[in-house]
Amino acid sequence: MGASDRGRAGTGLHAGLLLLRVGVGASFLLIHGGPKLLGGAPVWERVGGAMGVVGIHVAPVAWGFLAAASEGIGGLLLALGLFARAAALFMMATMAVASAMHLSHGDGLPKASHAIELGVVFAALLVTGPGRYSLDRVLARRRRGGRRPDLP
Repeated sequence: MGASDRGRAGTGLHAGLLLLRVGVGASFLLIHGGPKLLGGAPVWERVGGAMGVVGIHVAPVAWGFLAAASEGIGGLLLALGLFARAAALFMMATMAVASAMHLSHGDGLPKASHAIELGVVFAALLVTGPGRYSLDRVLARRRRGGRRPDLP
């Protein structure tokens, strides 16, 4: 494989990461987390009640707000590629609780699979990072005085 072939493959990889981040991040911002954030305390309490499946029964409103923020703000950060690994970590944890909730309610794998699959997506983004086309990359370059960062 020549240098130009590696460059094209790298461009495709980074474009794919951008597409994945923007698509999943926007979905979480607009469909999942955004409405939960705007729903206020009643919605946060319902969502936070899911923590009971992992043995946490205190402060459901606070936990619900954290889950909503993880999905909504995390989705925005993921789409922008800003603090993307941290966003992916929080979103992965949120999907772990969602998966456990579905399984503990007897919904089975068909209902839990969506949260499980998204958890895997977030785990992959945690490992790969946001890629070249991200604000994390821009900020890393600025911190290094314009030199190319050693980010994947």
